[in-house]
Amino acid sequence: MTDLDRLCINTIRTLSIDAVQQAESGHPGAPMGLAPAAYVLWTRHLNHNPGNPEWPDRDRFVLSNGHASMLLYSLLHLTGYESMTLEEIKNFRQWGSLTAGHPEYHLTPGVETTTGPLGQGVANSVGMALAEAKLRQEYDGQIDHFTYAFCSDGDLMEGISHEAASLAGHLGLDRLVWLYDDNEITIDGKTDISFTEDVEERFEAYGWHTLRVSDENDLDAIDEAIVEAKQAGRPSIISLETTIGFGSPNKADSSAAHGAPLGPEEVAETKKALEWPYDEPFFVPDDVREAMDATDHGAELESSWRASMDEYRDQSPDKHAELTRRLEGDLPQGWDEDLPEWDPSEEGLATRRANGAVIQKMYERLPELTGGSADLAGSNKTLHERFGLVEPGEFSGQNMHFGVREHAMAGIVNGMNLHGGVRGFGATFLIFSDYMRPSLRLASLMEQPSLMVFTHDSIGLGEDGPTHQPIEHLASLRAIPNMTVLRPGDANEVPACWKLAVENQSGPSVMVYTRQNVEIIDRNRYESIGGPERGAYVLADADDEPELIVMATGSEVPIALEACEKLWNDGIAARMVSMPSWEVFDDQDESYRRRVLPAEVTARLAVEAASPQGWHRWVGTEGDVLGIDRFGASAPWQDNYEEYGFTPENVAQKARALLDD
Repeated sequence: MTDLDRLCINTIRTLSIDAVQQAESGHPGAPMGLAPAAYVLWTRHLNHNPGNPEWPDRDRFVLSNGHASMLLYSLLHLTGYESMTLEEIKNFRQWGSLTAGHPEYHLTPGVETTTGPLGQGVANSVGMALAEAKLRQEYDGQIDHFTYAFCSDGDLMEGISHEAASLAGHLGLDRLVWLYDDNEITIDGKTDISFTEDVEERFEAYGWHTLRVSDENDLDAIDEAIVEAKQAGRPSIISLETTIGFGSPNKADSSAAHGAPLGPEEVAETKKALEWPYDEPFFVPDDVREAMDATDHGAELESSWRASMDEYRDQSPDKHAELTRRLEGDLPQGWDEDLPEWDPSEEGLATRRANGAVIQKMYERLPELTGGSADLAGSNKTLHERFGLVEPGEFSGQNMHFGVREHAMAGIVNGMNLHGGVRGFGATFLIFSDYMRPSLRLASLMEQPSLMVFTHDSIGLGEDGPTHQPIEHLASLRAIPNMTVLRPGDANEVPACWKLAVENQSGPSVMVYTRQNVEIIDRNRYESIGGPERGAYVLADADDEPELIVMATGSEVPIALEACEKLWNDGIAARMVSMPSWEVFDDQDESYRRRVLPAEVTARLAVEAASPQGWHRWVGTEGDVLGIDRFGASAPWQDNYEEYGFTPENVAQKARALLDD
């Protein structure tokens, strides 16, 4: 290690120490221990352009142990990211700064994904590496880069890391490198109080290439390990034996260095131990700035890539145009034309089956669409083999088998979308969205257009019983800010929901479908106002001004419609509103919302075979909700609907009661 190397590494350390101390909050220990490895990776291997953080063929760097955020902010500042000023670092963890407590995508240029909930970042990295592999194969090597992730003991304890690493090893993702901060410390103490497995043997069993560096300050050993990892032909993990809080005389190698400032006296002692010659906090020597600045080199890398893309345009204009469109996130012209339609039918069709037909069209029109099921493809209707399978070493297909790995599936889908050029989606039963919630929440936080297909959406699942019948799940998903939930009322609402989901580029969309057949409504019988593309619409109206509104989603729409017909026969002016998406309806202009739900009509009944939580926003204080406030039961779905009151007769009765009141 040269004197300049040491000065650069200690600058990373001291910036991290000073920022945490000034904020009186944060995690100094991991940045102090990981600084040498980060320095080697960012100065000798990572291809990036600080002048354009969105350059499509950059290497991706994921700090999965997001509590070490000051490590990343220090690197961004020192390598030349214009927005990451020294003032931002001084404002670490303060209101309005770019230096949040954990790295946030969309907030901070150069941050590739939002991390902090442990395990999420490494799962995202698998999705990024998969997207890179797909684009590399589909477009003749025009996309060709690595994905690196730093991860901690905590990341590797979390179950999602097992799921994601297992799939990455199975697929043989050869541009994926994890650097594992093996410091043997957690918040509660030494890792051996709960974590004694052999990590390298575990990853060898997954099919990964494994390496170990025993001296955290041996820069050449770290460099050689990264070189070997990049040439391994499969995913690699490098175990780095580090000292948390390196340099701190009294707190190094202990949990005391993990999640709290060192304290003014210990900061001074640490800088003395590191032989740091500067008294001024947040000091960056000019030699360090010059040595670590990557702006010129990054600009050259991007310029070379763009020249290669120009050649590709001349050689393969159609593929170049398609790749450019995909990288920019644009949709092809006519992608939503001639989507499937179904004739009216009392026998009906399960909306999951209509979903399968729409997915075929989507695969055909959107080559970027890539996804599949967590071992439920036959049930979710997502597998269409003529569009190819993603398999070990073969990544150009659009169908994926995620295996029974729901949580990793969601994290990987997020990573695919974060990478760009690929639109990822996952599928499973609605009940198992519970396993995916942390990743779904992060997709919403990151404003990522991840797509999820959830089938078997209610007590209509039937004989599999309450363990598989979702009750609280729609309310739970609707509670996530920036999440769009779509539950179509029959087969002909399914294409509209898919169109809404695909067009939603600012957050995740979940589409919720039935197992059982649902009547396909004859809309020619009714005069509608609006349509499903507006989130809620008047499906059918009485001849007179409405005195009562019945609203429903999903499989309850035909039931509620039949109830309205009974009310009409009784001379009651009932309005039937189908409401496939609260969120989309809420985004409509006020005049439209009032047209569908006139404020003066206070007698309102909502019908949904799920928790009633949240529906009172739409029915008001004088309305009612026919929902479910207990678990389901194992029985034929028709019996379940009868016993739980989801019949036209009961709906009509509850609606009449509102007028009687």
